[in-house]
Amino acid sequence: MGQAEDRGRGVYAISVAAELVGTGQQNLRLYERKGLLEPGRTLGGTRQYSEDDLVILRRIGELLDLGLNLAGIRMVLLLEADNRRLEGALRSANAPRDTARHPVRRG
Repeated sequence: MGQAEDRGRGVYAISVAAELVGTGQQNLRLYERKGLLEPGRTLGGTRQYSEDDLVILRRIGELLDLGLNLAGIRMVLLLEADNRRLEGALRSANAPRDTARHPVRRG
């Protein structure tokens, strides 16, 4: 399993995730209801938060500290995700082609 996959794998229970980001469990449930994040679930339905989820939760805290409400935070998170996706697509489109390893044969 790669490092990116590990970051997305849910390993923290809600109580641990709440403690790690310095908020209450009820806030994590509220953020989920408002569509700010979607933690993984066990087969039994228990929430499992990943490292990626903790990054989002910390960002939510930063935005709350700036005075944004949850609707505003949702928009910021969506726009930031779109921006990351577009930057990745642009990097891929602008990546130099490796012609030294695969020269074009003519003739």
